[in-house]
Amino acid sequence: MMAGCFNMATEKVPMPERDPKTRARCFEEVATGYTVEQAKEEATRCLHCKAKPCVSGCPVGVEIPAFISAVAQGDFLSAYDVIRNTNSLPAICGRVCPQESQCEGKCVRGKKGEPVGIGRLERFVADYARENGYGGKTEKAPSNGLKVAVVGGGPAGLTCAGDLARMGYQVTIFEAFQVAGGVLMYGIPEFRLPKEIVQQEIQTLKDMGVEIQPNMVIGKILSVDELMESGYDAVFIGSGAGLPRFMNIPGEALVGVCSANEYLTRINLMHGYDENYATPVIQSKAVAVVGGGNVAMDAARSALRMGAEHVYIVYRRSEAEMPARLEEVHHAKEEGVEFQNLCNPVEVLGDENGRVNGLKCVRMELGEPDESGRRRPVVIPNSEFVLEVDTVIMAIGTSPNPLISSTTDGLDTNKWGCLVVSEDMATTKAKVYAGGDAVTGAATVILAMGAGKTAAASIDEVLRGEK
Repeated sequence: MMAGCFNMATEKVPMPERDPKTRARCFEEVATGYTVEQAKEEATRCLHCKAKPCVSGCPVGVEIPAFISAVAQGDFLSAYDVIRNTNSLPAICGRVCPQESQCEGKCVRGKKGEPVGIGRLERFVADYARENGYGGKTEKAPSNGLKVAVVGGGPAGLTCAGDLARMGYQVTIFEAFQVAGGVLMYGIPEFRLPKEIVQQEIQTLKDMGVEIQPNMVIGKILSVDELMESGYDAVFIGSGAGLPRFMNIPGEALVGVCSANEYLTRINLMHGYDENYATPVIQSKAVAVVGGGNVAMDAARSALRMGAEHVYIVYRRSEAEMPARLEEVHHAKEEGVEFQNLCNPVEVLGDENGRVNGLKCVRMELGEPDESGRRRPVVIPNSEFVLEVDTVIMAIGTSPNPLISSTTDGLDTNKWGCLVVSEDMATTKAKVYAGGDAVTGAATVILAMGAGKTAAASIDEVLRGEK
């Protein structure tokens, strides 16, 4: 297909992937990425609409038609520059963003077939630049002498830091773990997002002058007020939502019950998948993962790779209501995860040694819609049954850790413990901003990045005296 000609194929160029049976027992990345020819072919499916509806669906405002046009012409490094103008983490977004509900969800081609594979093309461009040693043309303003502290090195904090560094600010990220990345490092598995790629993206920020201080738990080692008193002109809080939720059903204290947050952190951040590391991780034969989101899929697929013979997704609604990406559900099924939909746990069962040996559940049916607009699950009488499992992983959501809010006067939270912010990401405390999961509760990487971007612009306006 020649560049400049429209390719009217109704389906995307398929993404090359590893064989399901092989990949289900290893942590190598599932999708292997487009070739040059595949990328150029997919790029010619873009109609270059004047209204650019895809851009309006991108939380960080990537000029999507412009970068796709460069791909179609084979100018991949120029395409990278276009993306990096507004997106500090393109290799990550190309892999984990829910494009189907954002940029691709607004693509005109999606009305009569599949939308353009925007995410696949973004990943290709970022990988091509990295593999060819190209760091991009980063236009950085001269230093303005102002300092900003960023609490948390996850997607919100990294984005905020990158944008502020471009504007000439001296930025320091205070990261609680030994490495920055947040959920990109501890939450999303290696087979979806290789950690080497995360660290390479973070290195581009370091190259711009962003300083990262690891092992700094703000609220314990230093308070937000102490950061301000030490010379920082503003603070951005992007500390995420790492406090797991449980169901409060009988048996949750048994050995063999854990949160998906803990399970994935041990595997991802602590190298639990690598036999060269002595990381304590539950060794399971049969696993029930409770939940229906992306985290549940990540935990279930990780359990397979850790050697489990049977892995069940236990979800109280039907598959149509699952919040997980369709791609993640599809991959989980391909790899052998067994779905127990319209099913709700009522008790974790244990043996005489206090270890899990079963999960008692009830069957559900969908009733009238609840306040979320989804049909409410209703228990079917006398439908109890037991799944014979030795491990139960709870993946039913997380909330922000109260450490920062409880140690910072004037910082308001809502009833869920999330920080209260205005539209410009300003908290109720002067010159303190926040964004990402610390504000919304557990959400997507790209929404956290969008919040970090908004906060950076707001901080700049205030510190320059324009607001």
